Amino acid sequence: MYSPCIRETSEACFQGCCLASLPGFPDPHGTDPKYLSSADVFRYNFALTTVSSLFPNTQFTNHESLPPLDESFSSFNKAYPQYSNTNQADQIRAQEYYHLSMSNHVCLDYIGHGLFSYSQLQSHHMTAPVPSSSSSSAPSLNFSPLELPFFEISYKSVNLNSQILYGGEESELESKIRKRIMDFMNISEADYSMVFTANQSSAFKLLADFYPFQSNRNLLTVYDYENEAVGAMIRASKKRSARVLSAEFSWPNLRIHSAKLKKIILNKRKKRRGLFVFPLQSRMTGARYSYLWMSMAQENGWHVLLDACALGPKDMETLGLSLFRPDFLICSFFKVFGKNPSGFGCLFVKKSSASILKDSTTAASVGIVSLLPATRRSQFPDESATTDIETEQTSKLKLHKDELAAASSSSGPLPVQKISNETLESYEISDVNFKQKGSSSSEIVELEMPLDIPQSLNKDTSVNGYSQIECRGLDHADSLGLILISLRARFLINWLVNALMSLRHPHSENGLPLVRIYGPNVAFDRGPAVAFNVFDWKGEKVEPTLVQKLADRSNISLSHGFLQHIWFSDKYEEEKEKILELRTIGVEGTLGNKKRDKSSSGISVVSAALGLLTNFEDVYNLWAFVSRFLDADFVEKERWRYVALNQKTVEV
Repeated sequence: MYSPCIRETSEACFQGCCLASLPGFPDPHGTDPKYLSSADVFRYNFALTTVSSLFPNTQFTNHESLPPLDESFSSFNKAYPQYSNTNQADQIRAQEYYHLSMSNHVCLDYIGHGLFSYSQLQSHHMTAPVPSSSSSSAPSLNFSPLELPFFEISYKSVNLNSQILYGGEESELESKIRKRIMDFMNISEADYSMVFTANQSSAFKLLADFYPFQSNRNLLTVYDYENEAVGAMIRASKKRSARVLSAEFSWPNLRIHSAKLKKIILNKRKKRRGLFVFPLQSRMTGARYSYLWMSMAQENGWHVLLDACALGPKDMETLGLSLFRPDFLICSFFKVFGKNPSGFGCLFVKKSSASILKDSTTAASVGIVSLLPATRRSQFPDESATTDIETEQTSKLKLHKDELAAASSSSGPLPVQKISNETLESYEISDVNFKQKGSSSSEIVELEMPLDIPQSLNKDTSVNGYSQIECRGLDHADSLGLILISLRARFLINWLVNALMSLRHPHSENGLPLVRIYGPNVAFDRGPAVAFNVFDWKGEKVEPTLVQKLADRSNISLSHGFLQHIWFSDKYEEEKEKILELRTIGVEGTLGNKKRDKSSSGISVVSAALGLLTNFEDVYNLWAFVSRFLDADFVEKERWRYVALNQKTVEV
């Protein structure tokens, strides 16, 4: 299937905002420019430009032979002169996310959208000023880590159906953040309802629990990698008699096997199709897919869920997506890029499709959350040490409860002067039972407290008051805009792919490549993520988890994942056995609580994802790190280095 974006979308979209991955050049004569359309010539020239960005026809066989950063950046700028037009992103990074440069931290494992900036995080806990655009240095990072910044989440005992159909009480904090997110996602409140969920997985599972799989039996997904959130949906849907289907991806480019997917979507034997779960791009490989798959599914009786978690900032503003409206949409947000990955998920339900959802008899609405004002943990006493002061505060709070309840139910707000600071403090400390849920990194908490806090309490005008909340992370994406963000990501990801492919093992007869890229190689329309593996001089794969650990020691954060649903034609049948890995996983048995082993085939990979704050130095540092594997003794040297440092555990 060829993308219609070139002929149907605006000039902004033509610049690569929503172009789908094409299955090669359409002309049978090859890549000779004289046989190509103007659009294909543009792409062809872009590929040539990318090659020229890194010393044409150069292969690097020694990590010490890599050109230095400044020389590489100069060549990069010559190849992509438009990159200089994106320097506003560098200014935002320097002013608002200066921790990345000061700590030399390369963050290539974040997928999603950051709500706030690091500068905002610091303003709550540092007296030093945020550096201005003219400042040459940022404030010191010697500070206590911020706990629960900006907001907390608590689980909410409500029914998803009633929440979607009739809504519910929401605080000023929730209202402001919901409206800001819907504006950022280019979604109309008149068309969609939205609920906050604990995370991305919760949103997927919630929808699976309330979608009518008994009548619309099929669940069709389009993922070239193992996705934890989609896995939660699949497990929940199977319990409700769903028939799970998946698209397949053709080796070696991992494009959608169009004929097979089309056959499933158009199957005329089933009048009631089911739920079609679709991402516009792979967050693992960077492969992009046409949004017309969603249109085709909807026209043939499928309900459509758009997974927007892997979309880049402002991608929802592409012309195609602005015209297409799926039945459901899921996205996720984290707090601060490079510092705090906790956050929440969002489930959007189109109001005209809300009646599709049915009450579940097997599952409660677990996963819906409320947003609460942030409170530092230091304000909470140890649970095992209840003090006389706490008892006194509890007694004082009880004296005010009738007054608070009366204000909550009355039409007029409670006069602010009647609520003393002492009352507020006792409310925060004594009437809240703090419980940590799960791992410390999740920062998901359960707060046993009344949710009907008077609105007057919500109107806190202090710095920590959420009536003052400013989603500066979203503001930054808005200020940069779709075209600038897309251009920047395109230049950086293609340079990185080209640079990784230039690394070759020394003294090998055929120039054995150090790195193998899975999915798109250099391509005008590839997404800002790359999946790859590193191979040693004997051609054996270095375990992705090991590469990830060694990268972490070099202050580079990468992800690892498992590619799956790969289809091999007869041409690659012999290659198939060498490439695919068998993995045994435990799954629930037929009795529910028993486990059984199940084998799955695929490819474990390392993945790097670029965001709007990624700069050239980040991708260069990743290239320099990977090049160190050209040294046959690199892994062994790292092992001995940690032994020399008297590490208790040697992980490599």
